[in-house]
Amino acid sequence: MAQRLIIAGGGLSGVLTALAFADRPDVSVTLLEAGERLGGAHTWSFYATDLDAPGTRLVDPLVAHSWPGYDVRFRGLSRTLSTPYRSITAQSLDRAARQRLGERVRLGTSVTGLDAGGATLGDGTRVEGEAVIDARGPTRLAGLALRHQVFLGQEVRLAAPHGLTRPTIMDATVEQLDGYRFVYLLPFTADTLLVEDTYYTDQPALDRATVAARIAGYAAGRGWRVTEVIREEAGSLPLVLGGDARALWVDAAPDGGAVPIGLRAGLFHPVTSYSLPVAVETALMLGAMPGPVTTARVSERVGDLVRRHVARTAYERLLNRMLFLAGRPEDRHLVLERFHRLPQPLIERFYAGRMRRSDRLRVLLGKPPVPVAGALRALPERSAG
Repeated sequence: MAQRLIIAGGGLSGVLTALAFADRPDVSVTLLEAGERLGGAHTWSFYATDLDAPGTRLVDPLVAHSWPGYDVRFRGLSRTLSTPYRSITAQSLDRAARQRLGERVRLGTSVTGLDAGGATLGDGTRVEGEAVIDARGPTRLAGLALRHQVFLGQEVRLAAPHGLTRPTIMDATVEQLDGYRFVYLLPFTADTLLVEDTYYTDQPALDRATVAARIAGYAAGRGWRVTEVIREEAGSLPLVLGGDARALWVDAAPDGGAVPIGLRAGLFHPVTSYSLPVAVETALMLGAMPGPVTTARVSERVGDLVRRHVARTAYERLLNRMLFLAGRPEDRHLVLERFHRLPQPLIERFYAGRMRRSDRLRVLLGKPPVPVAGALRALPERSAG
């Protein structure tokens, strides 16, 4: 008899994990999502070099847009890189996942309680399962010292073609506010694109009206006349300066509870907040685990992954401490500009979380715009507070 796996949360991590189990005859998957479609109002982007062959096979059906490279723009640097870039939209995720999973997806199903043995739904009914996973997004992320990457994105339709053939991952030629700000551009069609205003800050609050006005000003400055705002997406992504794996896991996965994955478990890139590569790693790891698939055994594997992830991203947390604690906020754009002058293969390994020791030395060598005294103060992880 198949064991029942309950996954609460139909975002990226929940969907990828459900898909990884989809072909297993010994596991019956139920994916619970409170919204009327999977994916909410999100766009997930990644570099093709982030994934190995199994990861690419898992993700490819979800991809809505692909480009052969991307641009970065700073006041002292404009560069085109040839790393292929991909985006998954909420619509493409919902369409592909529901086609693959069928009736195993339950939309419009709110969850009021999760534990190791099942889910309590908003209507008071109970769904029992041998394994229960919580993929409903981040909570407070105890044990992590955080700063924030706050953003508002608008998918807009223009009166005339925008002329872009590639994404612009960072346009930091804009006015620098609150330490570091850039605009992110994804050209979807000849006259539609996602324009996202992003800035680094100590607090996660978003002044939506102010940022929307900045987007309008940016579009006007590029000579684009917006005829329609098709949709918006907004949020605050965590940037990690210090991490305590034990405190994170104890808070996220209490005894008798469901198993957290994705952002809820702190499984994301500390510098970029990108979650897709680690979400793919998690899904493939769990989908390949031998039976029986139980909450306790899933928890053991995910807990080990969280501990490994915190250990292997110590260098990335150091980079964040250098950025936020060592230098002046108004110089942060120079740090990012300097990084994007490095060789393309190194940049690819950085985003993929596979940096070599020589890469780490290369990033730190030279004359970065960070005072030596400040850099020394930021070296210990406890300096993040």
